[in-house]
Amino acid sequence: MAKRNRKRVSENRATKVRASAAAGDDTAITAFALPAAPLSAEMAAYFAKCEEKLGFVPNVLKAYAFDNAKLSAFVAMYNDLMLAPSGLSKLEREMIAVVVSSHNRCYYCLVAHGAGVRQLSSDPVLGELMAMNFRAARLSRRERAMLDFAVKLTAEPWLIEEEDREALRRVGFSDRDIWDIAAVAGFFNMSNRVAFASDMRPNSVYHGQAR
Repeated sequence: MAKRNRKRVSENRATKVRASAAAGDDTAITAFALPAAPLSAEMAAYFAKCEEKLGFVPNVLKAYAFDNAKLSAFVAMYNDLMLAPSGLSKLEREMIAVVVSSHNRCYYCLVAHGAGVRQLSSDPVLGELMAMNFRAARLSRRERAMLDFAVKLTAEPWLIEEEDREALRRVGFSDRDIWDIAAVAGFFNMSNRVAFASDMRPNSVYHGQAR
């Protein structure tokens, strides 16, 4: 395990060097002049864990590091929605993240979570389809219903009715699953808007991952 992690860190750093020349996104993470606050012990340990497992700290975490309370709240919400036990797989949650971000045209989340879809699915084409047009993908009825709901909730939330929830139940989602779909979609709509407002830039390393 340690050997694989070291190899991943080395590959990520090499990819970062190649990608940074084209994108230049690692030099200015946001448009705001917000100096980083001293990290709490908990957040310092979390950043160290990111370095160990990923080979880098995601720029979104650095962007929130001006305020430990906001950083901790963001990390807790993200980890609960995206990593905690759920009737939705981790891949399904990443697919929602990318499709919502595609509708909103969020550069940061498309790059970061597009890489997540590619990694979890071992299918680079699926990652591209989620970013470009999920309706062109050969999806299951379950996946298509889930993503249609997430996009409608993003684009026209006031039009969500019982029929939309029932369409999800018909393909096997429980009411708890529907809550989770809505919560993930809602989180990324929020994150997309903060990313736009701050001109948040993704780590260059994401561009080359799982290609």
